[in-house]
Amino acid sequence: MDINKVGVLGAGTMGAGIAQVGIEAGFPVVLIDIESTVLAKAVKGLDKAWQKAVDKGKLTEEGKHKWQSLLTTSGDLKDFADCDVVIEAIVENMDIKKKVFQQLDDICPAHTILASNTSALSITEIASSTKRADKIVGMHFFNPVPVMKLVEVIPGAETTDEAAAAVMELCFKIKKEPVKAKEVPGFIVNRLLVPYLNEAAFAYQEGVASAEEIDKAMKLGANMPIGPLALCDMVGIDVLLSVCEYYWREFGDSKYRPSLALKSKCRAGHLGIKTGKGFYDYTK
Repeated sequence: MDINKVGVLGAGTMGAGIAQVGIEAGFPVVLIDIESTVLAKAVKGLDKAWQKAVDKGKLTEEGKHKWQSLLTTSGDLKDFADCDVVIEAIVENMDIKKKVFQQLDDICPAHTILASNTSALSITEIASSTKRADKIVGMHFFNPVPVMKLVEVIPGAETTDEAAAAVMELCFKIKKEPVKAKEVPGFIVNRLLVPYLNEAAFAYQEGVASAEEIDKAMKLGANMPIGPLALCDMVGIDVLLSVCEYYWREFGDSKYRPSLALKSKCRAGHLGIKTGKGFYDYTK
């Protein structure tokens, strides 16, 4: 299947990044968000990134204008009607995703592949809200999208080999390295990463060491580029807790139970960098 035009739903950090790599690979991209302020911020961010490339001599003014011309923004899902693939990058909420995929199913032509950037949720369940389960695929990018090379490609129970292959090929065209993963909660990376972060929160909760000491130990002793608790703050403690609770429900295994430290931070509204406090205080 040929993919000539890409749609991206959600203009937040992930959606804007996905739009950027699509455009830089030469694809016309339709970026849609219901919040006009979010769209405006995304466009401003893209222009800033491309101007920076011009200033460094890595991109010509002509090249910048060409990339800008490939971007279309909208607040109406109907503008996805001529896209060959639509990549959803909205909130990690199953009910919301199913509602949106049902709408996309009604709007997009029969050949369009609908992909989700979900980091943990069931592709099969998302697909159940549509009449094209054979063309629903997980396409999990990593933040920051323009820098991180990996994309996890996750077929659902009814996804065809052709649809999965088309998404794999798209990944190569946008200069990413796809890895196909079985549909299990968290897929590969987050299946391994989230329990690690949760265990660091348990160590903090039990007073094994301070947040600074735990992070220092993992950076110096395991050569991690960032400590686990600082990463919790970066990801968002509420997001991490939600994923832990999802694993706990899905697997029914006590090793996935969320730490009380995560719950306590969320109850206090200390969600990490985005609120100014988490395991660390960013207001100082």
